[in-house]
Amino acid sequence: MRHESKQKLEIRGRRIFSEELKKKAIKDLVGKRTTIRALMNEHQVSHQAIYSWLYKYSPHHEQKCTLVVQMKSEEVKNHDLQGRIAELERIIGQKQLEIDFLNKLLEVGSAELGFDLKKNFNTPPSNGTGSTSKNIGLK
Repeated sequence: MRHESKQKLEIRGRRIFSEELKKKAIKDLVGKRTTIRALMNEHQVSHQAIYSWLYKYSPHHEQKCTLVVQMKSEEVKNHDLQGRIAELERIIGQKQLEIDFLNKLLEVGSAELGFDLKKNFNTPPSNGTGSTSKNIGLK
């Protein structure tokens, strides 16, 4: 099948497409109304030809720039992920406010009591059993 289409291309010879047709094709491609493969099939040209049209007629694309055509499902997935990121950033912000509040509370409490609540040197070290009553002399 491929061999037959190659023969047809050789028999057909060189074709010249109008600038207007190329611009319309690229406008449809950039507007996500068609795909590169659909343009290749419709005009019987290679993907290199489509990309050369894209580089020439699209103000948004330069050579060595890849056009990403996103499917609707990918767009929805990206939107959901961006929403999840925003939610996690909000949670992190709340946690940071809570940490700041607790640090300030420790600072004020330390000033009121006259010793640093963060560094309580009177606390005996743990013996690893979960019970510290023996260490502090309580029975």
